[in-house]
Amino acid sequence: MPVVAPTSPVPHIPRSGIRTLMELALRDPQAIHLEIGEPDALLPQHVVEAVSAAVDRGAAGYSSSLGLTELRAAAAARVTRSTGAPVAPEQVVVTHGAMHGLAMTMATLLGPGDEVLLPDPMFPNWAMAAVACGAVPRTYATDVEAGFVPRAEDVEAAITPRTRAIVVCSPNNPTGAVYPAATVEALVDVARRHDLWVLSDECYESITFGVPHVSPAAFDTDGRVLVFHSLSKTYAMTGWRAGFVVVPDPTLVELMGHLAEATVACPSTASQHAAIAALTGPQEWVHESVESYWDRRDAAVELLRARGVRFVEPDGAFYLMVDVGTPDTDEFARSLLAARHVAVAPGSTFGPAAAGMVRVSLAAPRAALLEGLGRLADHVRAGSGGVQRAVASA
Repeated sequence: MPVVAPTSPVPHIPRSGIRTLMELALRDPQAIHLEIGEPDALLPQHVVEAVSAAVDRGAAGYSSSLGLTELRAAAAARVTRSTGAPVAPEQVVVTHGAMHGLAMTMATLLGPGDEVLLPDPMFPNWAMAAVACGAVPRTYATDVEAGFVPRAEDVEAAITPRTRAIVVCSPNNPTGAVYPAATVEALVDVARRHDLWVLSDECYESITFGVPHVSPAAFDTDGRVLVFHSLSKTYAMTGWRAGFVVVPDPTLVELMGHLAEATVACPSTASQHAAIAALTGPQEWVHESVESYWDRRDAAVELLRARGVRFVEPDGAFYLMVDVGTPDTDEFARSLLAARHVAVAPGSTFGPAAAGMVRVSLAAPRAALLEGLGRLADHVRAGSGGVQRAVASA
């Protein structure tokens, strides 16, 4: 019987602990889901109606592998407004969600053995995508005392002769860190001096709490920054799988179009019509969602402070890193689910800098979030005798 080729990278793709806990929690009808970044907002009617209208007029067939012209134009206009740097529709590649865009980009830019630098803590799917194309994921340190914001000198220290790209994510998943402009500019400068690509994951660019989001694209002078966007988080369209990449190099746009044709043929056309409506329609619902996440962030940190549980306060995205007082976060997450019906993502899946912590999603309904955090605090107290290691909290 044939077997998987021993040189295939696929068997070496690490498993995400987020999905592992999610699948366990789905078996528990009482579970409070704080493990997954699933916005609880409902899709506005104008988006649903746009999709229905497209289907009714027969406009849900194949599109270009690069995406619908109208969506590429809407995405370009959106990024131009948010970064201040002009983007042409021809520079936009529509993808099956932002992670598909990152995976396609790594497969296009990186060869076997090439290294890509990821922040520690990291979103595990970045490493999964790197391994899938034969590349090697490495990490650069972030400063927990600064709320997990990296320092340019630490990034530079992690560069080797095999490094080809740096992933930057602000607002950050899993930490909620929002990088100051000076930090972002310094990271782009490091990439320029070492001739590296910058892959900027900006899935949470609209979700900040009183601090500005600054894109690396604002400091790009020579076309090395690629910006990845998703409709999943800002517009609560997780299952629609709609995103896009801003690609400055026309040759790279063409190559990514070839890869898209070879893998998905084209992004879902129905989802693309939904994305057009979301990007070009009323934005009040986005602002309301962000205000709601901000309120939940404040309520969550107030509860944890009152219970004596330490954490790192986020400035954006909708995650909260919580110190649970034990290095074995896999066991903590499993026991919390089994004993108290609360699902969280173990820190082990995000890298060494998240040791002893779990990630909590603030996108859960407010009442469920606070109930789940209260049970988590009880579990920490029961397991650690109230003793926790030092972790930055605000």
